[in-house]
Amino acid sequence: MGALVTLELPPDSPVLELPWIITFGPLSDDEEWEPVVCGPYERAHAMALAESIVADEELMAVVEPLQPYVSVERIRDEIAAARLAVESDGEPDLLDDGYADNGYADNGYAPGGAAPALTEPGTPPSEEELRAGFARIAARLTGS
Repeated sequence: MGALVTLELPPDSPVLELPWIITFGPLSDDEEWEPVVCGPYERAHAMALAESIVADEELMAVVEPLQPYVSVERIRDEIAAARLAVESDGEPDLLDDGYADNGYADNGYAPGGAAPALTEPGTPPSEEELRAGFARIAARLTGS
């Protein structure tokens, strides 16, 4: 059984309407391979796919939104903000109480402890459902 990491957002967050990607990678430092990035999907589809994969395999899945920035300047601003966050904060202290407020859901791991029991994954979406989701994402991004 693997692990799933995603943003914990309020039900009315506009971020939920963005396209989402899944990045699959090794769960432990013992394995070394390039992560596999899939998507874009609607969030519910991304979560269902990721849950289905990590239920059967020792993988890490990160489900996150794609930010459809439409200018070089906006992308540069986001890169600068990410760099500034590292420069001002340095490495995150995983034991710091404030670390849990970063928007990511607590995965339940205790430092050096065992993984929590995960719930059974739901049924992953069909190919037809995924293709319909792609069409809805394209319509939202193009304003159609």
